[in-house]
Amino acid sequence: MFFDITIMDIVDVVLVALLLYYLYRVMKDSGSLNVFLGILIFFFSWVLVSELLHMRLLGSIFDQLMSVGTIALVIIFQDEIRNFFRTLGSHRRLRFISKFFSRKKDDTDMADVMPIVMACNNMAQQKVGALIVVERNVSLDDYVKTGEVINADVSQRLIEAVFFKNAPLHDGAMIVQKGRIVAAQCILPVSHNLDIPKKLGLRHRSAIGISENSDALAIVVSEETGSISAAFGGKLMQNLDARKLEELLAKS
Repeated sequence: MFFDITIMDIVDVVLVALLLYYLYRVMKDSGSLNVFLGILIFFFSWVLVSELLHMRLLGSIFDQLMSVGTIALVIIFQDEIRNFFRTLGSHRRLRFISKFFSRKKDDTDMADVMPIVMACNNMAQQKVGALIVVERNVSLDDYVKTGEVINADVSQRLIEAVFFKNAPLHDGAMIVQKGRIVAAQCILPVSHNLDIPKKLGLRHRSAIGISENSDALAIVVSEETGSISAAFGGKLMQNLDARKLEELLAKS
């Protein structure tokens, strides 16, 4: 009966709706939206056949497909599942939990921020392309391994030397951890978000990609326009000046 519905039933429905919406956003950003919609159609068909229509033979077939399909889905969507939990763990409102259990200190200070800001400003004026990723709470060690180890203090001259047009390490990303430049020429995941403007190149897509897979701040200097952009949480902020970039880095 309608009047038998409790507050917990309503809360349950709302939470399920929020979960489905969040999964929808993750799948949309990863380019797997059509597959996700197909899975939803199959799931609701299974519920309709098994729970509402009580069709035993067809229901048993759906049951077998569901049991096998669950394992297949884990294999197919392992990257999306990893991204889902990584994004959930790096959510702003939940980040205090990771800080509580983590021994990391706030290593970012102005001595680390200003060399990055000044280097980006100079490279922007000279139209030198660059991609710098500043680690926050989610470890970037897997991406550090794809590049060349530097392990040096943050320095304006070093940053500009790495991204100099004829330098051997100018391609790829520079990663900054705990106030140190740990590696350059690192390979980052490329975002497949269809909403990204086509005029943006591989550096911008890589910056958005790493921000989708972690809580890092990714800074891009465009080689074509000389503009400075920053990606965080899958969102790209464009045409930044030195003051705005300094504010973003100070929060990292």
